[in-house]
Amino acid sequence: MSGIHLFVPMLHRRDAVGEHTRALRDGLVADGIECRIYIEMPDPDTVDETYPYRDYESDARPGDVLVYQMATRSDMAAWLAARPEPVVVNYHSITPAAYFVPWNNWIARHQVAAAQDLAVLAPTAALGIGVSEFDAEELRHAGCPDVAVVPVANVRLPPPPPDPEALAALERQPGGPNWLSVGRLAPNKGHEDTIAALFVARTSSTPDARLTIVGSPTEPAYARALHRFVAELGLTGAVTFVSRLTDAELSARYAAADVLVMLSAHEGFGVPLLEAMSHGVPVVAYAAGAVADIVDGAGVLLDDRGPRRVAAEVEALLGDEDRRTALVEAGRARPAALGLDRAASDLVAALRGVAERSGRPPVTMSAAPAPGAPLRP
Repeated sequence: MSGIHLFVPMLHRRDAVGEHTRALRDGLVADGIECRIYIEMPDPDTVDETYPYRDYESDARPGDVLVYQMATRSDMAAWLAARPEPVVVNYHSITPAAYFVPWNNWIARHQVAAAQDLAVLAPTAALGIGVSEFDAEELRHAGCPDVAVVPVANVRLPPPPPDPEALAALERQPGGPNWLSVGRLAPNKGHEDTIAALFVARTSSTPDARLTIVGSPTEPAYARALHRFVAELGLTGAVTFVSRLTDAELSARYAAADVLVMLSAHEGFGVPLLEAMSHGVPVVAYAAGAVADIVDGAGVLLDDRGPRRVAAEVEALLGDEDRRTALVEAGRARPAALGLDRAASDLVAALRGVAERSGRPPVTMSAAPAPGAPLRP
């Protein structure tokens, strides 16, 4: 029985690519299509949902379509390029190596190799799917002959309700306004610029302003430097770092926030932007990569990450209730405008189209397992 199978270097929970992969798997299974997730390296949290990618060599069936979730370097890329099955590149952007050079030469070299993987795989792909127009253009530049734009499938709509205990604890904390920054602790995310802007705000107009940074460390040296920077600025009591939150705990962070500040210098999509909008949190963001297309007038877009500019924009937004209300209302409309409510079904349709063009569409199972249940031989 043919299927549509997903390949990702590692399947992480609470990770944009990982959760997108799991959501796509669930959509395919719910549509009656056999789907397995194959990985290069196992993650203990998801090991029961995945298979080593070399196992596919014995699992392969005529008519299969293979979907590679691409954001980093993997031995799977060259292996997939040599496979006879149609391969779809679901592209989530490769962070340029230059951001990692000052922090971790190994990761920088890894990102250079990822770009080389894309150059090999893109020209042979049956379809390239960018999660934004920004990513789609990178696919075209890499030589992908057929490109579509379908956003990520893992933004929950409507958002999950906040954890009541977590929200109550947050609401008891003194101080405010409450700034929120969501994104892994990686050099391209610009958390140091957000911290510097908070310092300016606290030393000028809003001495009680607080910042919560939600995200797991991608590069440990950078993460340690952020903690040192906070201490050196005297902000230890004003900046909180948290990670590995449940969906309900993350919703509590959004519910307690007055503004999302996102100053990433390279962004292929920007899931936190849509999460904040769906929670009714206004956005102040640096217009890099896909950010301008995602926000599209529903937030404050900056062409400068200077701390005085950021602090001034946050203060102006929070001090203008009419403007804030208008942006919140516009933000609530953005997920539907971007097609997030149908992203999973659009992805399934695009992948079915590849299978049909190959001449052997996947067989729809008469009794599909429950969404989320991995299929075993």
